[in-house]
Amino acid sequence: MKKRALGKSGLAVSALGLGCMGMSEFYGPGDEKESIATIHRALDLGVDFLDTSDIYGIGRNEDLVGKAIRDRRDKVVLATKFGILRGSDGSWQGVNGKPGYVRTACEASMRRLGGEVIDLYYQHRVDPGVPIEETVGAMAGLVREGKVRYLGLSEAAPQTVRRAQAVHPIAALQSEYSFWTRDHEGEVIPVCRELGIGFVAYSPLGRGFFTGRIRVAGDLDEGDRRHHFPRFQGENMAANLALLRRVEEMATRKGCTPAQFALAWVLARGEDIVPIPGTKRRDRLEENLGALDVEFTAEEMAEVDSAFPPGTAAGMRYPEEAMRMVNR
Repeated sequence: MKKRALGKSGLAVSALGLGCMGMSEFYGPGDEKESIATIHRALDLGVDFLDTSDIYGIGRNEDLVGKAIRDRRDKVVLATKFGILRGSDGSWQGVNGKPGYVRTACEASMRRLGGEVIDLYYQHRVDPGVPIEETVGAMAGLVREGKVRYLGLSEAAPQTVRRAQAVHPIAALQSEYSFWTRDHEGEVIPVCRELGIGFVAYSPLGRGFFTGRIRVAGDLDEGDRRHHFPRFQGENMAANLALLRRVEEMATRKGCTPAQFALAWVLARGEDIVPIPGTKRRDRLEENLGALDVEFTAEEMAEVDSAFPPGTAAGMRYPEEAMRMVNR
């Protein structure tokens, strides 16, 4: 397995990670047995970078990941997040970056994950009511105490990243990045590179859209969260299918699947970028790993840039309320 360094932090991870969110919530029914088998298969194939959060399944995802890695913790670079609040009924209740909450959330995650340390601890969303210096200061305290090894942010604005870095080294910024989400190329990724911060790309397959398996809303389970995402709705979905057809055509020429083509493009955007495609099935995991063998020429990269310039997707990447939580 190829490794990539997350900036200048000293943290090295597998070039492709595994997003575990969908194993517990949001993308249809889960299967704990198959999910754990998928995590084990990932580790057997050299994927050591596992990503979860305390809100996925309202803690159940951390429980699942903890159960899966209990007897192989030494093989894992474990990343989790805090900061988004949910009620026991699943309701969304804002964000919390207060120093006291940072510690409470971390200790709760550690209990669910069943370990003595979290390798990479992200603030899931920036709390506009708490100076980032205070939140990161509390996170830094966890590093000093040995509860956390490295710090990260998610969907933070460039100026916020700079302020956070001034308090304590930030190993990684995790934000959405794919063919149809290239917002971060303008300022965020350049700032990360300037400061020596790695970039972790979530939803590199466009929330599964670029696998080619979602063409109409009926392809999604009834309770699938993507029904509420603008890019999967009505005229937006119809317009975005033109992007998918272009990906499929390019992938056919390249001799790989659309998913492999999409992941290989993200990988080709820089050695400091680590995609973390999510899956809950072993066959999809193995397909995704095939992207590591797909390489682009300069001409092919130029063709993709021409086909998918920033802003080309129809619809916002989140519903309006969730969009207010990013880039702040």
